[in-house]
Amino acid sequence: MIKLWDVVNAWGTPRFNDIIKTALERMGVEQLPLQQALSFSNIALDTNIKALPLSCIETDNSIIVKVSIFYTGLTSGCQCADDLSPVDEQNEYCEIQLTIQKISAETMIRLLAD
Repeated sequence: MIKLWDVVNAWGTPRFNDIIKTALERMGVEQLPLQQALSFSNIALDTNIKALPLSCIETDNSIIVKVSIFYTGLTSGCQCADDLSPVDEQNEYCEIQLTIQKISAETMIRLLAD
């Protein structure tokens, strides 16, 4: 389970958006549902992840944050000599929702549908 203590501690401060942005941009495809959100490629890359917090609400027990994620993916082919698959990175986009427990900092990350 991911624990975002820095984010919980920053809640209600002017630094909150910067802290959550930094925390998400340091995560990789193992922690963020980027592979599942691919639209133009078939392999999500850990490089160039950019996060943009969209909205935040507080409940009694948690902080719920909706975030845009901009990242890149790659289309891989069969690696054959005559494979004409493009090797360029493709821009990808998704929106996720984080539900962060205020007491434990345990964070559930869910991919939002289009």
